[in-house]
Amino acid sequence: MRSSRTPRGRGPLYRLYMGRLRRQLAGATHPRHVAMILDGNRRWARLREGTTAHGHRAGAEKIVEFLRWCDDAGIGVVTLYLLSTDNLTGRDSDELRELIAIIGALAGDLAAIDDWRVQHVGSRDGLPEGLLAELDAAEATSAAKTGLHINLAVGYGGRREIADAVRAIVHHHAESGGTLDELAELVTPEKIAEHLYTGGQPDPDLVIRTSGEQRLSDFMLWQSAHSEFYFVEALGPDLREVDFLRALRDFSRRQRRFGQ
Repeated sequence: MRSSRTPRGRGPLYRLYMGRLRRQLAGATHPRHVAMILDGNRRWARLREGTTAHGHRAGAEKIVEFLRWCDDAGIGVVTLYLLSTDNLTGRDSDELRELIAIIGALAGDLAAIDDWRVQHVGSRDGLPEGLLAELDAAEATSAAKTGLHINLAVGYGGRREIADAVRAIVHHHAESGGTLDELAELVTPEKIAEHLYTGGQPDPDLVIRTSGEQRLSDFMLWQSAHSEFYFVEALGPDLREVDFLRALRDFSRRQRRFGQ
């Protein structure tokens, strides 16, 4: 693992502890794919008597920092849960408009950093044309990059993803003139996995959620079947690198059995 940046304003004890964590992680097994639910932006803003948009902007800034930690750790794929299908109907319209603008700007910023590659994973249904254009542009400008692969889960729902995958299998089979009996044989876990939004990528080894909540909230339901989970009490914008390193340490100590 490459050396990481020590946050400004941290005292000597913090730096000593960070150094200890890095030594413990030297040679340890790291996840290839980390999925992150950076939760708690609105609560963070309320505690500071700020606007909801202020909380979401702070969360976006933390995401960039978090991705640098992942890149430094040699993690190949990160999936970020930014906007769910439930959010599209359940959030206040003003908040949703602000959040969409922040996500669009974040996608462009990430696509311009180092050798990072950005991919939109989610349904296009219900997303504003402006946001879709920004997500498409981020994908296009970073498509040839070979570094950290960043999945932006926008307009995402795990159940919707599985339904879309099965629907795609059915459509492709119908177009080829196949029979129903043949279709029944085609619908296998492997075939469904191929047609997920993340088709061709490794499943997440580690799923992290901030703010103390311990639920998936319809996130990567299929892909997380064998994932390890790590829950952090800190609200999203307050996440520290030490929290991330603890998650990696915890992951390295777990024995993954995969049903064996």
